[in-house]
Amino acid sequence: MVALLILNILDNVIQIYTWALIIYVLMSWVPNLRENAIGQFLGRICEPYLEVFRRIIPPLGMIDISPIVAFFVLNLARIGLHQVFMMFL
Repeated sequence: MVALLILNILDNVIQIYTWALIIYVLMSWVPNLRENAIGQFLGRICEPYLEVFRRIIPPLGMIDISPIVAFFVLNLARIGLHQVFMMFL
């Protein structure tokens, strides 16, 4: 029971972080939206994770595809987390 509770909490944290990344990426489409309090908060929690992928994947002209890879890796981590927990249940 405790393992399922931990899995559920970690899964919810990953989902909330995924939504935070989506909102942060969409905020880049609107000028000056990242300068408000919510944008600055999301920047502090999302930029360190996105920066890892930006160092590896350079932008293609004006298009930054690193968030797509970041979402893919986050989803793989979520699936891997489920698989690890299911092995021990």
